[in-house]
Amino acid sequence: MRIGTIELPNHLFVAPMAGVTDRPFRQLCKRLGAGYAVSEMITSRKDLWHTLKTSRRANHDGEVAPIAVQIAGTEPVMMAEAAAYNIDRGAQIIDINMGCPAKKVCNQWAGSALMQDEPLAAAIIEAVVAACLPHGVPVTLKMRTGWCQAERNALRLARIAENAGVAMVTVHGRTREQGYKGLAEYDTVAAVKAALHIPVVANGDIDSPQKARAVLQATGCDALMVGRAAQGRPWIFREIAHYLEHGELLAPPATRDVQGWLLEHLQDHYSLYGEHSGVRSARKHIGWAVHALPGGTAFRAAMNTLDDAAAQLRAVSTFFDVLAESHRLLPTPLPQALAAGVEAANDDVAELRA
Repeated sequence: MRIGTIELPNHLFVAPMAGVTDRPFRQLCKRLGAGYAVSEMITSRKDLWHTLKTSRRANHDGEVAPIAVQIAGTEPVMMAEAAAYNIDRGAQIIDINMGCPAKKVCNQWAGSALMQDEPLAAAIIEAVVAACLPHGVPVTLKMRTGWCQAERNALRLARIAENAGVAMVTVHGRTREQGYKGLAEYDTVAAVKAALHIPVVANGDIDSPQKARAVLQATGCDALMVGRAAQGRPWIFREIAHYLEHGELLAPPATRDVQGWLLEHLQDHYSLYGEHSGVRSARKHIGWAVHALPGGTAFRAAMNTLDDAAAQLRAVSTFFDVLAESHRLLPTPLPQALAAGVEAANDDVAELRA
């Protein structure tokens, strides 16, 4: 699997997710089987580049290559400048965001809103490719199937992107109108793959090894991108890899291993955000990890009252100490429990932002 001249270890990718795919999370996913991870989106607005939020998003200290940065904006010149800015700070791949469905992004005509204006989308793609070409940095594009059911234009935009020099296209099998509701469809993704000569990546609702194989078979895509299913379960990448290679499900990870991964992730998280912000923002990761486990709901509620890193680490360690006494391997929750865990933790994030 290659993006331009960059060879990847496998074809299992971590989707860019705002508030989730920071450097510590990307590192953890790569450690547990992901071959590639894309950063949270970074704005093309120069006045925000030096804010604490953007500087954290652009932090790649010690990150395993390749370093991929997603940029978002509405002006071709500004997007080209954002690409160059991030290349100067270590980006080896630039990804253009035309898939984010968030209202605050789309209201500015960025993200998936760009799919409504194909000439502008084409101008942005061409400007970013031109800015990256002298540096030998490949450009990728992530988009949805279209703005709404009546305007599914992913195939046209994918052809525009390929002709402009984009090295890879990722298609999330939903329209912007759907957000994350309903089911992803893969016919549009398959049509894009059939029409292009560059790699195409399937995204949307890939939440199990079996689903991963089914999506590959349905679309013929070159790679898979996993988003929400990796929240609290970053080892899903090695589970998918094992299933695709051997045709059998990998045993659940040892409870002690999960404990170690989560504690190391928390330490890395605190180092990036500092204790005050780190403890608060770590709650969602802990919530995703424990909600569907025995005693997880009660633990999550208690853990959300803790305000210092040492107490948070002790609480997480103790929870898994107790769990490991009765479960050598991590209990496997039902899919609906996993979904509830993600939704509940996302509710926590919304409360914190409010």
